[in-house]
Amino acid sequence: MELDKTRIPQHIAIIMDGNGRWAKAKGQPRTAGHVQGVESVRTITEECVRLGVKYLTLYTFSTENWNRPDEEVKALMSLLFDNLEDEIFMKNNVRFRVIGETNRLPGEVREKMDAMICSTASNDAMTLVLALSYSARWEIADACRQIYVDMQAPCNSGKSEWDIDEHMVNRYMQTNFMPDPDLLIRTGGEQRISNFLLWQIAYTELYFCDTFWPDFGIEALHKAIADYQARERRYGKTSEQVQITQ
Repeated sequence: MELDKTRIPQHIAIIMDGNGRWAKAKGQPRTAGHVQGVESVRTITEECVRLGVKYLTLYTFSTENWNRPDEEVKALMSLLFDNLEDEIFMKNNVRFRVIGETNRLPGEVREKMDAMICSTASNDAMTLVLALSYSARWEIADACRQIYVDMQAPCNSGKSEWDIDEHMVNRYMQTNFMPDPDLLIRTGGEQRISNFLLWQIAYTELYFCDTFWPDFGIEALHKAIADYQARERRYGKTSEQVQITQ
């Protein structure tokens, strides 16, 4: 499938859904689906780097996922710890970042995560962002809390009012280091956002597919990007206005 290399999304976000159902369909434990899902992460990461995508954000573990059976949560944390390694990042010149309530993660995972953030800080081919223990509603509420705290700070006591607009709120979001997603992909057949990047996807193109994440490979990624490239992003304008500015 031929893609327009001049219209590759700068930022792709993915809800990686279907690991458990993939495993169940094969008569395997749910953890087998997560293991195979890691291989899809490697494949998609490398292909995104090759295509020139600058940011790839993966919904890895939501705050709601803490409600899953203990054995599955422990397996997910162990899998995450084992795969936070240099190979995928250093080999592909990828920078590593994390968003979410990371203080809820096990100590050894946080230590490995912090070390990986530090060791990949100078990589510049692409930034891979994992949403871990993440909730978009929590992120928005946390930004509001931080704004309120800063408003009450002694150094700001003389200000009669704050100009609170979307640009200011953006600065308080955990994603303030990257642009909003151009394309959001959800695998696994479900068609909902599931508390992921609610603030950031106001103008993001949404793409849903039935493919379970462990089976989502290069061809499936290209199909999603081709679908994105066939759309006209108007941002509230008319088609005629968009064509004039192009």
